[in-house]
Amino acid sequence: MPILNKDMTFCISLSARPSNNGTRFHNHLYGQLDLNWIYKAFAPTNLEQAIAGVRGLGIRGCAISMPYKEDVIALVDEMDPSAKAIDSVNTIVNTDGHLKAYNTDYTAIEQLLATNAVPTDYSVLVQGAGGMAKATVAALRDAGFEDVTVIARNEGAGRALADQYGFQWRAALDGGTADLIINVTPIGMAGGAEADSLAFPAEAIEAARVVFDVVALPAETPLIRAARAAGKPVITGAEVATIQALEQFVLYTGVRPTAEQVRAAEEFMRAQ
Repeated sequence: MPILNKDMTFCISLSARPSNNGTRFHNHLYGQLDLNWIYKAFAPTNLEQAIAGVRGLGIRGCAISMPYKEDVIALVDEMDPSAKAIDSVNTIVNTDGHLKAYNTDYTAIEQLLATNAVPTDYSVLVQGAGGMAKATVAALRDAGFEDVTVIARNEGAGRALADQYGFQWRAALDGGTADLIINVTPIGMAGGAEADSLAFPAEAIEAARVVFDVVALPAETPLIRAARAAGKPVITGAEVATIQALEQFVLYTGVRPTAEQVRAAEEFMRAQ
């Protein structure tokens, strides 16, 4: 990383519980590509003021994480179709004070379902109804999945999300199982009140053919550890984090790193 200087381009992330994942990934790529850029994570105390700072200070890129993916919509100038279609934002690009919002979570989910060759005739349980759940459910629909149930205690949000894509909603799991189970809640996230909790009970894990947890920190969440112990194929939040961060990097810089450079940045990110 170059010494801090007045000509540096600045990018940030905003999250209630920031991790070093994005910071390490982006800064490592800046170093490999000899870019005079720097990336820093923040936990904002006031989202509106934070976004005003992005605009007023000329911060080039801003990653948006839970729980701000929907609240930030009112604070940007333009919604890219990737964000507008699902009313969820995880990326803001600042061009001369004009803030345009994108969603690269959708891209990550879509790619991981495809590269892991998850059959589209699998039944699916998606636990959660927030911004990341919107990206996940949209990607499932667009990939061709039909038997999908959204599990969410908030009936308004859960039913609306399910209805939007022609799926089912339930308030609780109530012993339900499916071929593919996906956690899109903060359950199992490091630093949270439920950091040591399982997002799905043991019987749901045992019945599943594939287990997917979008929580990126820790890389091995309680759900992923339990799924591995049960011999189940897994898709991890760390994989989601790498793909969505790469697409953010391209949006911010206009540069697409090589596969080798991405692997090096991913290894550096996970070595923390």
